[in-house]
Amino acid sequence: TAKRPSTDRAIPMTPLVIPPAAQRDERSIQMLNAWIAERGFHCTLNIGFFDGQGHDEAESWGVFLADLVRHIGNAWAEERGTPAAQTIDAVMLSLNSELDMPTSNVVGEFNVGHS
Repeated sequence: TAKRPSTDRAIPMTPLVIPPAAQRDERSIQMLNAWIAERGFHCTLNIGFFDGQGHDEAESWGVFLADLVRHIGNAWAEERGTPAAQTIDAVMLSLNSELDMPTSNVVGEFNVGHS
């Protein structure tokens, strides 16, 4: 079982860069923000976007998450030289394990709207 990242150390909040393509494209859509805060996972999701475009919401999120996992593999390969396929396999093993036997409860609320 993988250890969850510790948030015990004081790490300054550094926003991630907005990808250049998203900056150039006036029709770009933000789909996900994710944070580790107050010792837990917090996120905002653009739920309903795919459905509003005439696509199956669950299936589209599956494609979105698959693309995200591939980007993680490619980034780790570039950063550390670990083959992307190896990282993707490890992420999928951990993901399936976490879905089958969660290490923590998912709690929170869904808020409609944007800031």
